[in-house]
Amino acid sequence: MSPRFAQRPPQKPQTKPHHTTPRPHNNTNSVPEGARLLTRITSLVNDATRPLRQGPGDQEPDLTEQQVVALVDLGASPGGATGRHWVLDPIDGTRGFVGGRQYAVCLALLEEGQLAVGALGCPNLPHGRAVTDADGGEGAMRAPGAGALFACARGAGAWSADLWDEGAALGRVRVDDAAPVADARVMESFESRHSDHPFAERVRASAGIAAPPLRLDSQAKYGLLSRGDAAVFMRFPPASYREKIWDHAAGALMVAEAGGVVSDAAGQPLDFSLGRWLDGMVGGIVAAPPKVHAAVLAAIAEAGKAGGGGYGFTDGGAGVKEGA
Repeated sequence: MSPRFAQRPPQKPQTKPHHTTPRPHNNTNSVPEGARLLTRITSLVNDATRPLRQGPGDQEPDLTEQQVVALVDLGASPGGATGRHWVLDPIDGTRGFVGGRQYAVCLALLEEGQLAVGALGCPNLPHGRAVTDADGGEGAMRAPGAGALFACARGAGAWSADLWDEGAALGRVRVDDAAPVADARVMESFESRHSDHPFAERVRASAGIAAPPLRLDSQAKYGLLSRGDAAVFMRFPPASYREKIWDHAAGALMVAEAGGVVSDAAGQPLDFSLGRWLDGMVGGIVAAPPKVHAAVLAAIAEAGKAGGGGYGFTDGGAGVKEGA
């Protein structure tokens, strides 16, 4: 499912690419799979929104399939540095969702290119207990106590609560910058195609971190970091990969409001004002409490000088470049 932007005021929806084939009544096998899926989605949307759209005695009709498609197409904004943009990833960590691992529903608000609000819903992430390696695997969806909600706003801090308890009060969360760097718990992407695991291993060795990483799908990693359950998130994608802002917007603000630092591998802040992609990013992404963040950047520079992984660094540590 493709993440979408929503900008206000919205542009006129363009629905032509999404016209559906009329559904025959005598042969369901001839109905395109996409048309059946759209019918199902429209039904779910109406079930979820009917109580909000119809008050007592109201007879407002349900949304049609074409209206639902038009609403989805409100997310055609290119983003950028002007105006207000909602940045939504409805299923962040799609492979994790399918595999019964971690995933997240992520929403952020950009105002004039700056992150203003963020929220993460992590249905399989434990709340109220320590996270184990098993929570990154296929048993996460059956783990007891699973379900964590995170929310933040610029200048107002980061907060967390039980996802399923509607009456649960939000509790303030902060990163943990007290532990020695050598004891830092490192997180990285579950999928090796999303990050260079061998290079990350060299970074950990350079930083003196001996413990194996906790591998998780989705922005749930940002949530764990913001509440002090881990100390580092590192991600080193292939040089050809374009990082999308909806994969990091809500989580990056969460960590920042919890007292952490989020940057690229050269220490530069992530720039969410450039549109739909983080094209100004250099080398990868590092999120951590301030002390640990500085140590990891130094370790990245040292590991880069050793070669391999497609990374090259200057002596100053800020010259990450694509390699062969």
